[in-house]
Amino acid sequence: MARRRIPTKWYDEENAPNTVTRRSVMKGAAVAAAGAGIVAGGVTAGTRPAAADGHLSGGFAIPEYDAIIRSMAEGRTLKVGFTPPVLSEFFDEIEHACWRRCHEYTERFGVQWSWHRAAPTGDFDTVEEHFDLIQNWVTAGMDAIIICTAGDFKAMQKVFSDARAKGTRIIQLNMPMELWPIDEVQSDTAVGYNNALQAGFIAGEYIAQQLGGEGKMLQVWGPSGHWAESRDNGLKLALQKYPGLEIVGKADGGYVRDKGFAAAQNLLSANPNVNAVYGENEEMGLGASLAISSLGLKHWDGTDGILTIGADGLRSGYQEIRDGRLTATIDVGTVDQGLESVRMAFELVVLQHTVGRLHNQPTKVVDKTNVEYADAYVAWALGAEDISG
Repeated sequence: MARRRIPTKWYDEENAPNTVTRRSVMKGAAVAAAGAGIVAGGVTAGTRPAAADGHLSGGFAIPEYDAIIRSMAEGRTLKVGFTPPVLSEFFDEIEHACWRRCHEYTERFGVQWSWHRAAPTGDFDTVEEHFDLIQNWVTAGMDAIIICTAGDFKAMQKVFSDARAKGTRIIQLNMPMELWPIDEVQSDTAVGYNNALQAGFIAGEYIAQQLGGEGKMLQVWGPSGHWAESRDNGLKLALQKYPGLEIVGKADGGYVRDKGFAAAQNLLSANPNVNAVYGENEEMGLGASLAISSLGLKHWDGTDGILTIGADGLRSGYQEIRDGRLTATIDVGTVDQGLESVRMAFELVVLQHTVGRLHNQPTKVVDKTNVEYADAYVAWALGAEDISG
């Protein structure tokens, strides 16, 4: 894939924090949330951060510092492989956020990017393709690989170790690192969030609070694997505090909308009097929402109906929240994960820094009360120009 030069229009060194970022994040209804501190690429909207904060975290320049980094990076092209377990709206948001940071670093430091994207075929069931893909990229001289994989943990660590021994940096993305001993992890770093405490647990808390701690709920869950395990651990931890909230059914929704719809429809046909459906990811949550509509059941209106919640932070999900068909979702930080992954690649490859093994990003429940500001942040990321070949 040929090197592609990135236009240098995104970053405004004269007027930090970046005015493009501020305008994008504070558009429309998001303006009302600015007082609470919306963070976009390292800049809190409506504030001017101190120049010593963050360095590479984005949105502002430190002239003397940037000049030194530019002398190290200018004219260099970083070859990066981006490989999710499946191509989807979720990973598209993350990749666009990666491009946002790439554009910033091109403008600030002169570095160029050779960006490569590939994913296994199928729906989380052909993970062995990741082994060959990584080996091919290492042979091709990739500087860094940003990867999220459904592959076996121990097998993937061996692949990561071999890649690092040949000079390729490995950044794990969106992985439930809380499941594994850190001394067994062979990537350079991992950017994500705690799936148990920052997704499953807060979803369970939200359901319990909305229902007053009592009711019946269904789980539309992913196939057996590390994400399903960790979010289920978090949900169970939350429900320990609410003995009046009972799980009455659970089915595999395959992490995709159509399978989530079928699973939810079967569960709801057998349990039409439930109060809530938790889709482990947002695609399955949206499938459950569609099943509620197709069966003529009532969506949650704040006091009555069936509450639906997912987890991802998709723009399609945000629209369903506006329309009252999805009650809430857990925004697991697609934008922040993308921004941070590229920062880690730059720190590791160009600056040769030692970085932390784990970088958890903020997550939050999104419902009608805050959907506009959450959506504005994702919209800003999706506006990044494609840098792939």
